[in-house]
Amino acid sequence: MAAVSLRLGDLVWGKLGRYPPWPGKIVNPPKDLKKPRGKKCFFVKFFGTEDHAWIKVEQLKPYHAHKEEMIKINKGKRFQQAVDAVEEFLRRAKGKDQDLSIPESSTVKGMMAGPMATFKWQPNVSEPVKDADPHFHHFLLSQTEKPAVCYQAITKKLKICEEETGSTSIQAADSTAVNGSVTPTDKKIGFLGLGLMGSGIVSNLLKMGHTVTVWNRTAEKCDLFIQEGARLGRTPAEVVSTCDITFACVSDPKAAKDLVLGPSGVLQGIRPGKCYVDMSTVDADTVTELAQVIVSRGGRFLEAPVSGNQQLSNDGMLVILAAGDRGLYEDCSSCFQAMGKTSFFLGEVGNAAKMMLIVNMVQGSFMATIAEGLTLAQVTGQSQQTLLDILNQGQLASIFLDQKCQNILQGNFKPDFYLKYIQKDLRLAIALGDAVNHPTPMAAAANEVYKRAKALDQSDNDMSAVYRAYIH
Repeated sequence: MAAVSLRLGDLVWGKLGRYPPWPGKIVNPPKDLKKPRGKKCFFVKFFGTEDHAWIKVEQLKPYHAHKEEMIKINKGKRFQQAVDAVEEFLRRAKGKDQDLSIPESSTVKGMMAGPMATFKWQPNVSEPVKDADPHFHHFLLSQTEKPAVCYQAITKKLKICEEETGSTSIQAADSTAVNGSVTPTDKKIGFLGLGLMGSGIVSNLLKMGHTVTVWNRTAEKCDLFIQEGARLGRTPAEVVSTCDITFACVSDPKAAKDLVLGPSGVLQGIRPGKCYVDMSTVDADTVTELAQVIVSRGGRFLEAPVSGNQQLSNDGMLVILAAGDRGLYEDCSSCFQAMGKTSFFLGEVGNAAKMMLIVNMVQGSFMATIAEGLTLAQVTGQSQQTLLDILNQGQLASIFLDQKCQNILQGNFKPDFYLKYIQKDLRLAIALGDAVNHPTPMAAAANEVYKRAKALDQSDNDMSAVYRAYIH
């Protein structure tokens, strides 16, 4: 888009990365939100979404002058709803003879800690604030410090801002809104592994209009997805050879290696230009080895393990940690938006594996502590339900805490995250610490409790079944 003369209050069309131009309004940014360094840009609040971002001036056009042009080239339902929102806004503004300002949703009020801890959107006093979607939280943070690793997020809705060299731009969203704004890539997608996580991911890829070919070691698991429109691959090699980008999500390092290096494996289907994305939670050495063999055949490699559980996978609300081929990360944009609420690019291969193990180490240790607290309450004559009620009113309150405690109180350990896999992640995290001579005593203690739970035949139950290690 050509540069134009713009000012605060103008209605504009804003271009975000590869997304279509979207209607918005130039507004004052929150006082705590720093302006990116480099080229001139404006802070834009977009209509029809909860999105807002710094946009370079050359990526902006006046709304009225280009309205007809934009409507002709964009036909999506979400786009039309955004245009309708602009026109309704203009009608209301004209009728009330008021300043053209977009009322801020109260859903944006919840902000994260850190530099944005005191930042809150202020609603327009002339407009009542509508009831907020309690499941929607949005934040955008720009910093000028130079971190050791540059993090970038691709998020579920329109909010990709180009970074200036030397700056960090983190944008994230968390929304249960229908993901109708995702434009599926025209690339053919393959997916290997239809377990607790993979099944939800594939379902969301199909719902968002992607062309997907599936394979699973137990072929019967593919049937449901074939009915939903997926194609069936007979072997991993066949899936890779017929698809542009192939994702895989399997249980552990051995399974990940076997999938690539075994008979009729991924490597046999790799040729120059083919892309492989491993979403398994494994150690950095494993993922580095896989990257090397894929690239040696002319392929492109990205690691992208996911943080979440079966429910979050089904809801398309996973957090994706990616590292490796930056171009491939960007090519996966529509896929990541379909399956997750946020994705982070963490640099070179191995970084995502390390970060994922640290995240799961914290989660697994916390789960063991929850179980320990509940059993201590029981043996000292305290009410476990009252303990949960107290925790839910304090600083530790979270969906994770409540759900896992409910599992224990109800004796329902249907797997949402297999106990055997969190123990595997703890083991790998401890090994990661050993490799750099860093103590992990808390994780080591938790690991022993999970090992005892596995000895009690709890491997295929939910991680909350670690509770049973304390009562036997």
